[in-house]
Amino acid sequence: MKNSSTIVRCALATPLGPMTLAAHDNALVWVGFDGQKHAPDTCAWAFAADHAVLSQACEQLQQYFASERTDFDVPLDLSSGTAFQQSVWRSLLAIASGTTCSYATISQQIGKPKAVRAVGGAIGRNPISIIVPCHRVVGSNGALTGYAGGVDRKIALLQLESSV
Repeated sequence: MKNSSTIVRCALATPLGPMTLAAHDNALVWVGFDGQKHAPDTCAWAFAADHAVLSQACEQLQQYFASERTDFDVPLDLSSGTAFQQSVWRSLLAIASGTTCSYATISQQIGKPKAVRAVGGAIGRNPISIIVPCHRVVGSNGALTGYAGGVDRKIALLQLESSV
């Protein structure tokens, strides 16, 4: 994360386990399940449960888990990744709730049709789980491939969205 001294965090209890959310002054920079792959060290980030962006994100995620929300409008900062990663993460934002998309489709959308594995790597490092819906990406054959928060959570998220 860039300039981590200005980042603050909060905790959120969810039906799929505890999550940590982090933001700077005006945008969310991290949402992840505690202990998930590629998680940053959050120890240096101060707790700020009353932070406006964090409060908004927590409220929207609670609504999502209660099947009361399918889209998010909290401000995001995806600048922690490379230009390639950012292009992949932005493409994830176009995948509608209740649908899935393949890694190959994402690689085509970003103009890198042969970069399927690299797309998978970028998706695995998505810094804003659920809100940037990497859980909606599946293998070309429909297989539920990896998810940094665990495949069981990926399945649960897809099931939640199919019931909305």
